[in-house]
Amino acid sequence: MAKDVIIACDFPSAAETLAFLDRFGGEKPYVKIGMELFYAEGPQIVRQIKARGHRIFLDLKLHDIPNTVKKAMRVLSGLDVDMVNLHAAGTRAMMAAALEGLTRPDGTRPLLLAVTQLTSTDQAALAGELLIPASMEDVVLSYARNAAAAGLDGVVCSPLEAGRVHDSCGAAFLTVTPGVRFADSAGDDQKRVTTPQRARELGSDYIVVGRPITQAADPVAAWERCRKEFLG
Repeated sequence: MAKDVIIACDFPSAAETLAFLDRFGGEKPYVKIGMELFYAEGPQIVRQIKARGHRIFLDLKLHDIPNTVKKAMRVLSGLDVDMVNLHAAGTRAMMAAALEGLTRPDGTRPLLLAVTQLTSTDQAALAGELLIPASMEDVVLSYARNAAAAGLDGVVCSPLEAGRVHDSCGAAFLTVTPGVRFADSAGDDQKRVTTPQRARELGSDYIVVGRPITQAADPVAAWERCRKEFLG
């Protein structure tokens, strides 16, 4: 599986998103469409970006009862995206149902990932607010094993946990990792963060980078720098 940088296109409108992508000229970066943009513009923005030739990670983090998630995934499978995700906390039954719903009649489907713990969550919040007494690493690994047992392709986790996930679930089990910042960037609301180079060293397969690229004075140069640091 080729590694790559996924740009988080967390914009409030199609106009801003497409204007941003226009700056890349003939380059077609891998992009993430999250809740802000999807809720603002609906499925049509996915179709527009896909028609331009971009690979798409549709980051909606589904989390509901198994039957509801199965039906929602059936709808999303028609959008021709490359990755979709859900929350691993929804249980193995929910993940298995999601996989069933996502798989098209011809057997094809997007990659399906499970979100372990958000990179804005730290150990103090895990124990004090979520009442999960185990270590962050143990929780992430447990969620990853559940995702693998349900037949998923990988997880969304911090780069800090990527290596242990591969050790536990295999080299082919994908780790898609947000929480990546340049060494000279602000951490913003992220808690478990690394640089692109460190994410590569730790075993991330894909890194998801938003503000360090989208809010840069020269987003194309920032993307190229990120790819150089991550891909080596």
